[in-house]
Amino acid sequence: MIVLVAKYYCLPDKGDEVQVYLQEMQPLVHEYEKGCTVYSANRSIENKDLFLIYEQYVDQAAFEAHRDTPHFREIIEGKIIPILERREREIYTPI
Repeated sequence: MIVLVAKYYCLPDKGDEVQVYLQEMQPLVHEYEKGCTVYSANRSIENKDLFLIYEQYVDQAAFEAHRDTPHFREIIEGKIIPILERREREIYTPI
């Protein structure tokens, strides 16, 4: 199992836009990525331009396949990343 935790720090006042894109992304991951067992996007209550993304994959291959999907390329790389100040990612394995 592979766990990814990502933080998206949006450009000022871009949080609403990022939320819409993440809401587009979630059903696509659930429908087309059977190797992704959890895909949870969360928005900070204290900072509307901060998001926490939590993902679980059955194995490394499923994790790598996620980045190769058309929806990842279109939504994450094409729409979200350009309106972020920064993105932090950490990868874990359950113990």
